[in-house]
Amino acid sequence: MPHTNVFSGNPLDRSGDLRNDIAWLGEQEANPEALAMVLWEGRPLVEDHEGGQRLVWLALGHGRDLVPDRDVFLGLWKGAPVFAVEFESSIDPTTGPAGGLGQFLEMRAAAAVLSESDVAIAGTAKSLFDWRRRHGFCAACGKASDQASGGWRRVCPACGVEHFPRVDPVVIMLPVYRGGAEPRCLLGRQAAWPQGRMSALAGFMEPGESIEEACAREVMEEAGLTVSGVAYHSSQPWPFPAQLMIGLIAEVTHDNAAPDQTELEAVAWLTRAEARAVLAGTHGTIHAPPPFAIARRLLETWAEEA
Repeated sequence: MPHTNVFSGNPLDRSGDLRNDIAWLGEQEANPEALAMVLWEGRPLVEDHEGGQRLVWLALGHGRDLVPDRDVFLGLWKGAPVFAVEFESSIDPTTGPAGGLGQFLEMRAAAAVLSESDVAIAGTAKSLFDWRRRHGFCAACGKASDQASGGWRRVCPACGVEHFPRVDPVVIMLPVYRGGAEPRCLLGRQAAWPQGRMSALAGFMEPGESIEEACAREVMEEAGLTVSGVAYHSSQPWPFPAQLMIGLIAEVTHDNAAPDQTELEAVAWLTRAEARAVLAGTHGTIHAPPPFAIARRLLETWAEEA
């Protein structure tokens, strides 16, 4: 792929056609090579290593001893089954049962230090547990549902309805105007962000919308600009809790941008030279999106164009 984003690149074989087989899944659970990563309320357990920080892997039996009845099947890694277990507690487990095993990192902090494969695996596990936590009851009849398919499905024993993990599509776009003396791109700022931070525009897709339509609507709503063309860049799983960020470059017809003051408090047009300064950290007032965000990849791609 021309562009690879953080939280993508999961090396596991998800075994989607096999995990529905209860007998097969039982064989994986009994496999002496089965491994488990550990999370605490969405934070992966990591350890220091000579090559940098990495995920902590335990034998599945050890993981289940630490966290009974709180595991999901993630897939196969070179033929070995891989699971995840998650603590639910307000107290850091490293002060108790997980003491001496490593430290729990908030997922955004983990994204900055873990390898591409480790953070992709951890992000997948976080999204599955977030979904499980929010969907313990059947949306059709309200009864408690049961886990199935190793955590990738829930079944209501009362009415038989099946529920699957949801993924929420989000368009994230860099508006570009080419009608002036030189091309410029637009960044926006939300009031809650750190001082000086600016990023690409973004918004959830709505029912009945195409990607292009969602892009045009969000750019108009947030910045008052009309989109005339949309080019796909790349996508990024975003486990906060389970979005799919669809990265776009959006051509706009004019540069009279106005932040809506609801989602954006300010916008700024940047030339390519100014965008490169933002990315290098030498711009006087604007700070770039973090390195693990697809917004930064969009800005880098545009800034490096000839």
